[in-house]
Amino acid sequence: MSGLDQCSRPRSVRRGAALTLVFAAVLATGAATGSFSGLDHNEPGPSARSAAPTSHRERVRDAAAEAMADGKSPAEAAEEEVSRSGDRWGTVYDPAEYRAFAEELAGAYTGVGLWTRRAENGRIEVDRVQRGGPAERAGIRTGDRLRSIDGRPTAGRPVRDVVDQLRGSRDEAGTEVELGLQRGSRAWTESLRRARLETPTVIVEQRADGTLWIKVSSFTKGTGERVREAVRTAPQGTGIVLDLRGNSGGLVAEAVTAASAFLDGGLVATYDVRGEQRALHARGGGDTGRPLVALVDGGTMSAAELLAGALQDRGRAVVLGTRTFGKGSVQMPSRLPGGSVAELTVGHYRTPSGRTVDGRGITPDVDVDEGAEARARTVLSGLGTPS
Repeated sequence: MSGLDQCSRPRSVRRGAALTLVFAAVLATGAATGSFSGLDHNEPGPSARSAAPTSHRERVRDAAAEAMADGKSPAEAAEEEVSRSGDRWGTVYDPAEYRAFAEELAGAYTGVGLWTRRAENGRIEVDRVQRGGPAERAGIRTGDRLRSIDGRPTAGRPVRDVVDQLRGSRDEAGTEVELGLQRGSRAWTESLRRARLETPTVIVEQRADGTLWIKVSSFTKGTGERVREAVRTAPQGTGIVLDLRGNSGGLVAEAVTAASAFLDGGLVATYDVRGEQRALHARGGGDTGRPLVALVDGGTMSAAELLAGALQDRGRAVVLGTRTFGKGSVQMPSRLPGGSVAELTVGHYRTPSGRTVDGRGITPDVDVDEGAEARARTVLSGLGTPS
């Protein structure tokens, strides 16, 4: 298990793969904001209260309220009720988990720029260091042992607790945290100042063969525009590989914006909320001429599957790799007694041709596992150059 001090992946796949319909502000405003196209401050969407089927939502809420009245954990009671309901992708966050999840979707966090993992011997180690963050500037490296935080030993503690202590609270940018570290026989203490850092989700690389490689790891706030900018500024005649492998999803609105980089308007997906059918459309003006290959695998989930399916159905990209995960359901959050948040399934989405993704995934046009990158370059060269 590993985690970034900003926010490790939620503790199960269903949390990390959430096809998030609403952004964190829904809990503060009571209306869907920062969500799918057409749902914004000017056009109220479904509220957290009305989103989920009433019986399901009320059972979860009642379970939390009864547990709190009995002095038990409302979050655990709600989680048990969600499990009994058969809602495969429904889940419950405690307040700290939901805050971390919201920060992950915002694409920024307060911390020192460390990913951590639990080694086989049970010790906490540095898994990765964010470029330009306080940890990198202090010379901390991957593989260093994290022995303590502010004098508190990390041994035997859950990674989640370690991550939370590294991050501090939301308003702790600029505060100091003292890390006890070890590298080989050397043990030392390092004082770092927490900073507000951006989560890198888009990596753009111009390969020696002239291919533009756009790797998208998740869809947080701003990801779609970064993809659009990469396409707009690509040299004339450049083919593009859009690498969605291992992309766990995120904000659907950002995936739709990314689709707009390659489509000149038109349908991206349809979805239903409590039986009401709705549609998502790309913006006009996208680049429809460049050769495009989308790379996918079994770790491509949720909003990333929506994007891959749209490009495939619209004939805009050759999708290459292995079958995707198959997470095509829509969740909406609702505040519970005690401050926890339940995300309950309210609908499912389909690709432009009407294909259901949930439980099926996206089948690539070219099925290849090993050597996918070399095959992508071969397919891209066969598509020719834009006219």
